[in-house]
Amino acid sequence: MLAPIRESLTPGDAINIQYTSGTTGFPKGATLSHTNILNNGYLVGELIDYTEQDRVCIPVPFYHCFGMVMGNLACTSHGACMVIPAPSFEAPATLRAVQAERCTSLYGVPTMFIAELALDDFADYDLSSLRTGIMAGSPCPAHTMRQVIDRMHMSEVSICYGMTETSPVSTQTRTDDSLERRVGTVGRVGPHLEVKVVDPVTGDTCPREEPGELCTKGYSVMLGYWDQPEKTAEAVDDDGWMHTGDLAVMDADGYLQITGRIKDMVIRGGENIYPREIEEFLYSHPDILDAQVIGVPDEKYGEELMAWVRLRPGVQSLTADDVREFATGQLAAYKIPRYVHVVEEFPMTVTGKIRKVEMRAQAKEILHLG
Repeated sequence: MLAPIRESLTPGDAINIQYTSGTTGFPKGATLSHTNILNNGYLVGELIDYTEQDRVCIPVPFYHCFGMVMGNLACTSHGACMVIPAPSFEAPATLRAVQAERCTSLYGVPTMFIAELALDDFADYDLSSLRTGIMAGSPCPAHTMRQVIDRMHMSEVSICYGMTETSPVSTQTRTDDSLERRVGTVGRVGPHLEVKVVDPVTGDTCPREEPGELCTKGYSVMLGYWDQPEKTAEAVDDDGWMHTGDLAVMDADGYLQITGRIKDMVIRGGENIYPREIEEFLYSHPDILDAQVIGVPDEKYGEELMAWVRLRPGVQSLTADDVREFATGQLAAYKIPRYVHVVEEFPMTVTGKIRKVEMRAQAKEILHLG
């Protein structure tokens, strides 16, 4: 039965229509080939030194590239054991699985790791078997990364950067990278891939250390958006470069720092503000567990900053005045959020990514903006 089917297939055939997370709009069907996903899973596993001795805890969904490619395919191509802690993400179940199965690797988006670290009984779990793992899906707060390394024993944890359209990983930190590079960058380009940073307006390649749009090229780039040739042409240029929509800076050694999304950039009174910088600062506030920053309409400045924050257990409230007092003298005045909104949870996709497009829509109602 299988032999005739296998004979009819080629590596470049479409095998998966993988829908994007829809963090900035409606999801699109990224059509991926055998070559796309098998190579990406294998090479990601190579860079974190997987062998048949590894036991990988995978609490991320299998219907998305994180679980399917970096999880299933990285493990099966290296003979590693896959541990599935629960039908959907539960922080206690994840740590119980790591302890019971003596997992050597743990996956998650930053919000998952934040939830695990915030458990009241976190110290009761034996996580000493962990050595590595992957954090991906959205920018990782430096504070969280340091805790993952120090408190979860994941000394070789890897940051992966990519998108569904690139199967998904384009850049990755290595196991021997310094703490500073794993905290402050998304690593360097993966094997058999190319990356460049370009001026979003002219398309010219930017010099090192200058910000621009990150583009990637190689085996990982999708076949196209299913039944959307116009959208495909907007994303992938005639030379095969995938335009990610992310703003990045490449240093002299090829390591990349993601500074934000082009669509998320806030223009306040003519000043370009990247929310990632403000979010990283807010993590240093003793009362804030998690933070997201968006732009909201403003008659005078065009846009104003609004911070959505989750508070640490036991903290009852946090006001815009509190944040302003904390930030004064540490942030430029125009970078201090005018509005602060306290929430229990952020609007998220089913794969655990923050939906800022939904936050902006809700903000207009919360602030009674037209």
